[in-house]
Amino acid sequence: MNVFLRELKAYRKSLLIWCICMALLILSGMGKYTAYSSGGAGSQALADLPQTLKSLLGMGSFDITTMSGFYALLFLYIEIAAGIHAVLLGSGILAKEERDKTTEFLMTRPLSRTAVVCAKLGAALVNIVVLNAVSLTASLAVVSAYNKGPDVSGEVAVFVLSMLFVQLIFLTFGMLLAAVWKNAKTSGSMSAGMLLAAFVIYEFTELNPDLRVLNVLSPFKYFSYGDMAEGSGLSPVIAAASLLLSAAFAWGTIYFYRKRDLGV
Repeated sequence: MNVFLRELKAYRKSLLIWCICMALLILSGMGKYTAYSSGGAGSQALADLPQTLKSLLGMGSFDITTMSGFYALLFLYIEIAAGIHAVLLGSGILAKEERDKTTEFLMTRPLSRTAVVCAKLGAALVNIVVLNAVSLTASLAVVSAYNKGPDVSGEVAVFVLSMLFVQLIFLTFGMLLAAVWKNAKTSGSMSAGMLLAAFVIYEFTELNPDLRVLNVLSPFKYFSYGDMAEGSGLSPVIAAASLLLSAAFAWGTIYFYRKRDLGV
């Protein structure tokens, strides 16, 4: 039995649904760009909003009349959706054996627990890479269709690449929670709650710069939207740290999964 292929097959329908929803999110979100970039009453109303409300909406200091600034605004919601997919996938792909009472069948195969985790992690990685690729393709296509100014394809690609690092963090964190949490049925809820907490921290630090020390707890703040919108690219240090954090979560998943009592 090939666990890797088994998991790919099991998640192919949900992946297709997520890909369609992500493409529709990007299309519907970018459809509002014309109204904001025209310089009419809509864009003026947004410009007159208090800075606090702008921060809550994820606008920051972006110039949403430009394509790069508007995409930076839209990207927060794209990244949240991708994060939800990743963290639920990570917790679900590991916990579903206990939830579905198939643990005994899986453990009787000539596979170590480490091999099982690695196979499931590999299948999950394929899922998030595919979703990321669909997001990139949809973003480039829609941005190209609406953009009337300078080409921002490079900035869009950097945004989506940064999202891949965030997806990796949430994926491996979800798997770690599933490996540690005693009740496999609630690991998904716990994972979603942790993602929500990360978003709340994002909002708090946007509203109060004095709380920026908390940014380390929210992957949504690891990469600067402002820098990416201006074409500054990704920080190699943050990218490397994100990979190391994901690797640490993956190692922790293997360590705790090998030691836990599995429900049958």
